[in-house]
Amino acid sequence: MAAMSNTRRVKPPTRSRTAPGTSVHTIKVTLSGSKPPIWRRLQVPSGTDLRRLHDLVQAAFGWEDYHMWAFETGRERYGVTDRDLGIRDATAMRLDQIAPGVGTRFRYIYDFGDNWEHDILVEAVGDAEPGVSYPHCLTGRRAGPPEDCGGIWGYEYLVEVLTDPGHEEHEERLEWLGLDSADQFDPAAFDPAEINTALADYTAVLVHD
Repeated sequence: MAAMSNTRRVKPPTRSRTAPGTSVHTIKVTLSGSKPPIWRRLQVPSGTDLRRLHDLVQAAFGWEDYHMWAFETGRERYGVTDRDLGIRDATAMRLDQIAPGVGTRFRYIYDFGDNWEHDILVEAVGDAEPGVSYPHCLTGRRAGPPEDCGGIWGYEYLVEVLTDPGHEEHEERLEWLGLDSADQFDPAAFDPAEINTALADYTAVLVHD
């Protein structure tokens, strides 16, 4: 019988596993009807309830949370509970429940008057990365419209007025926006750092190093 070796076998390092509740959804949120498209790509904890997701979309697009809102998925609507409008409690439903897999789509509507519709697509679902704070904005395009400008068609008209110094409403619209000149308004502007600053109050590290 061969003699037993005194050499201690070193156990190979084990790969860390993501704890339950630390998966992340990558979602693309696009303002419906916007041309060129206005959109944000966000990474959000999968277990985020829809009331919090509302806060995140508001921050990502620069909305002021002045108006009613709802998420729509199939025949269901979630927001601030309103039986007359058929809106159920948004805190009772999570992102991973209404959109469990890649390719799932649903809708977020803000301001039932101006009717800002946001199409939301789940692009990926995966584990949170160690040391990374979520939610955060990966990328996007173009500035969000100003509040109460009349929906997507009203916004297009606003841009038209501001780019034409000779338009009869030009000065009136500048005053409404609180701007000294049209140069201060850039519909093409987008800075992910600004979005992430707006999201900072909602962030947390899901998996520590």
